[in-house]
Amino acid sequence: MPSSSSTPQNAKVQQQAISAELRQWILSQAQAGFSAPSLLKSMTESGWNEDVAIDALELVLREHLDQVAVQQGQPASTAVPEPALDESPLLVDVGDREVVVLMEVASPRVVLFGNLLSPEECDALIAAAEPRMARSKTVETRTGGEEVNASRTSDGMFFQRGEIDIVQKLEARIAKLVNWPLENGEGLQILRYGPGAEYKPHYDYFDPAEPGTATILKRGGQRVGTLVIYLNNPTKGGGTVFPDIHLEVGPRQGNAVFFSYERPHPSTKTLHGGSPVVEGEKWIATKWLRQGEFV
Repeated sequence: MPSSSSTPQNAKVQQQAISAELRQWILSQAQAGFSAPSLLKSMTESGWNEDVAIDALELVLREHLDQVAVQQGQPASTAVPEPALDESPLLVDVGDREVVVLMEVASPRVVLFGNLLSPEECDALIAAAEPRMARSKTVETRTGGEEVNASRTSDGMFFQRGEIDIVQKLEARIAKLVNWPLENGEGLQILRYGPGAEYKPHYDYFDPAEPGTATILKRGGQRVGTLVIYLNNPTKGGGTVFPDIHLEVGPRQGNAVFFSYERPHPSTKTLHGGSPVVEGEKWIATKWLRQGEFV
């Protein structure tokens, strides 16, 4: 295999300087059935710094898989929001508080956070939203408009970005938490689910095949990430489910589940839904993140 002398040890420079020879070696070994750990072992034994070797493997294999996906008719991947969790921190500083990392999944990218909002902040959001609640609508990708959807039996409303103080604070925290520009976020949606109410499994990205999607994308591009924030504690039911990976996240006040999707395609495994509320009611805030500035 190519020696480490062909590439600097700085990770960012490493990504820019991966030689054609190294790229071909990684791909040929992977196609021959060698696992990523075995490729990493070969590289470190040849003198590569382990962190640099991991960066090279990840970059080359990710680019190759993306090329294959596009050749198979899938949309190209795009950059997505990503929390800074490389060193497995327990806490993430978001400026005015520390958010707890409770759980993370690599594929699909799902992270459960605690302490994003205090109980008092959750109550304040509910109180501000309650007078404006109405039957929830969803984006209609056939026309680019909105419609009442039978699969979503909740009441809801939207705050404009930065509309009130608590919304400003929350949006600033989210931007720091997932390393994504604040202006790329849609308005904060507040939803209330009563007993029996649910949101059946769905994807949050806009289907490229639908005729109304082009109109929707003019406001900031595709959705690339979602944050669901729990504002109260339902007595029973109301979890967020990810059927493709058999995961259910229980709604707990102040917690938030984040997930991202690098392309608008089911291969992201981000099918998700809100389970029916069995007893009590569920209040959540939802923040969708776009590729570009949302206008």
